[in-house]
Amino acid sequence: MRRTVGLVDGDRVERRARRAGEQDRDAQHHAGGGTPDMHERPSPPADSGPGIVASVTTRPRIAATDAARTAATAPAPPHSADVEAVRVRGRVPGTAAAYPPGETGSLRAMSDRLYFRQLLAGRDFAVGDPVATQMRNFAYLIGDAETREAVVVDPAYAAGDLLDTLAADDMRLTGVLVTHHHPDHVGGDFMGFSLPGLAELLERQQVPVHVSDAEAEWVRRTTGVSGDLVAHEHDDRLEVGAVGIRLLHTPGHTPGSQCFLVGDKLVAGDTLFLEGCGRTDFPGGDADAMYHSLQALARLSGDPVVHPGHLYSAEPSAPLSEVTENNFVYRASSLEQFRAMFGG
Repeated sequence: MRRTVGLVDGDRVERRARRAGEQDRDAQHHAGGGTPDMHERPSPPADSGPGIVASVTTRPRIAATDAARTAATAPAPPHSADVEAVRVRGRVPGTAAAYPPGETGSLRAMSDRLYFRQLLAGRDFAVGDPVATQMRNFAYLIGDAETREAVVVDPAYAAGDLLDTLAADDMRLTGVLVTHHHPDHVGGDFMGFSLPGLAELLERQQVPVHVSDAEAEWVRRTTGVSGDLVAHEHDDRLEVGAVGIRLLHTPGHTPGSQCFLVGDKLVAGDTLFLEGCGRTDFPGGDADAMYHSLQALARLSGDPVVHPGHLYSAEPSAPLSEVTENNFVYRASSLEQFRAMFGG
């Protein structure tokens, strides 16, 4: 299935040097280890609007404590708002047994035209928002520099700031990509806060919102948005000008979590962090599914650079080969070992 929307440009890819010295990867960074995002898992079909909020509020002290610890101890991150351009090495990016290659178009044209920005909540947008600052979410802008079309990934906290950034770059929004439905990624009620996000963006500009078909209902319940949702199957492809984005279904954190592969960049949402992975200990999470999703991502070819949904590490991105070598979630060599580490 192919769907076409608009995408943007950039400058050049800077491969982040390997971190000097391995940090202690204790349990606070693992799949259930209290990483400070609202990894509440929705329970299916019943109308669980209030239920989603209830599940979030069962662990507020864990989230707040770990977020404060992360903010206090993490070194000042490199400035991630710089525009980067993808350099493709004359290959079909991201092919793997679990993720068969789709049509790739002109890789040379893509490398010349891709616009990519990684923006940190509380620093690059939503400045001064205490929740955004604590949660350390990343939003992403992706597009085609020649057509000036762009999509935004996970527009929570201050959608207006993200639209203003696109306007300052002379880009035009043509769509939204959603990694998963949690309020810190799309807006909604969380721990007594009403977070702005997707609904507020659509009030300013009506564009399609691209979600996994397994996540569409949860996005609707969390945000109140429905008519603009476009449901996708695994390995669907969005084309924005000359740039193609593959939508990879990676359940585990939520039933319909998805990652986005564009050129040699993997926008991994809360499926895979540089240290740890998304939590699976709320209703809707699935440790077995998370294990299989992580293994499928590890098999992607071409060593794409992982761009996570949160800054839970010293660096904002790293090659997949480094992540699989250093991230302790990959120490489990079997599903049984993964279950023993993270439950299931």
